Amino acid sequence: MEIAFILRCFPALSETFILNQITGLMDLGHKVDIYSTLESDAEMIHPDMDSYRLLDHLKRLSVPKGWGARAAGALPALARGLLSSPLPTLRSLNMFRFGRQASSLRLLYLTSSFNKRYDVIHCHYGVLGDTGITLKKLGAGADIVVTSFHGFDITTWIEKQGELVYDELFREGDLFLPISERWRHRLVKLGCPSDKIIVHHMGIDCERFTFRPRILDKEGNIELVSVARFVEKKGLEYSIRAVAALMDEYPRLRYTIAGNGELFEDMRKLVEKLGASERIKLTGWMPQDRILELLQKSHILITPSVTAADGDQEGIPVVLMEAMAMGLQIVATIHSGIPELVEEGVTGKLVPERDPEALENALRELLETPDTWSRMGRTGREKVEREFNSRKQVLKLAGYYDELTGAPS
Repeated sequence: MEIAFILRCFPALSETFILNQITGLMDLGHKVDIYSTLESDAEMIHPDMDSYRLLDHLKRLSVPKGWGARAAGALPALARGLLSSPLPTLRSLNMFRFGRQASSLRLLYLTSSFNKRYDVIHCHYGVLGDTGITLKKLGAGADIVVTSFHGFDITTWIEKQGELVYDELFREGDLFLPISERWRHRLVKLGCPSDKIIVHHMGIDCERFTFRPRILDKEGNIELVSVARFVEKKGLEYSIRAVAALMDEYPRLRYTIAGNGELFEDMRKLVEKLGASERIKLTGWMPQDRILELLQKSHILITPSVTAADGDQEGIPVVLMEAMAMGLQIVATIHSGIPELVEEGVTGKLVPERDPEALENALRELLETPDTWSRMGRTGREKVEREFNSRKQVLKLAGYYDELTGAPS
């Protein structure tokens, strides 16, 4: 099967779950091309980029900004489009049907970028679903459009654009894959036909994450860790305050936060203000192999996610899946789809958002009951293998494609 993925940015280290889908489909024998609307940061190259030669499958799906820039490149775009897909290219200039989208030359650039037909277009994030639908209307790309919903596309984007923003997508799209039950309910409330929705969890390749029961030694440091971008919805302020409050009680406690972002300097100053610089370390961005090393030596992962002031929320953080697969203890918040992965007292500890005292108490409870760690660690690993295993999830995804296209499974 020929599949086109439309993505915001590729490769993006924070979206390894999409990379796992792509490589998993390739392992099944499918042909995949990747259309990215933004340039990637070269330092964020994942090892699979080379082993699967993914750059050979990567194409840019971008429209120049400003009428002047679009007009300057219009003739080459027109030539490319007429050579590869003449009818969709001519339709893209039909101002009577497509109005401003045609007159702005946006559609011309879209059709000229798609130089072949696919069986399925899969758009990751609802904000790109309309691009897939537009290509479908033009007769470019594919007749089947699948859209995955993750987080900001069903929270802040709707706050900005209004609750009708996806009406055409819901009407014309063929399948919608929210990554959690929470987002399924949200899609239904927004008017998406329920028979077009399937909850499809993102996942990890469990074979890449070695399970090791965590044991609290009587000597040596107690290693806490968070892996997150330094943005509001990650809630790092609250975990920093919680850990700082425990330092006198547990002198062996150490907390490492790996990541970068707009709030990095604010969090660094908070750590200094709390007098915790010797015990709480902010490492900045780290490559995937270093992240795995950090998780492997840690005891407890803290994921203190919150709903941001603009309404932005998480989906289900992949680092939670990775940490659980490796046997770490988990402290997380009751936020978005996290309770679909972390079950209170069974696979981890859950606390309310924006509550450093509750985080502090959950950490203290774990530290005082190390005899529960082995059980929770193994149960967490089993949960990930059962419901968040990317290999199993890719098989399901390929099955959805087969059903939509009428192809034999």
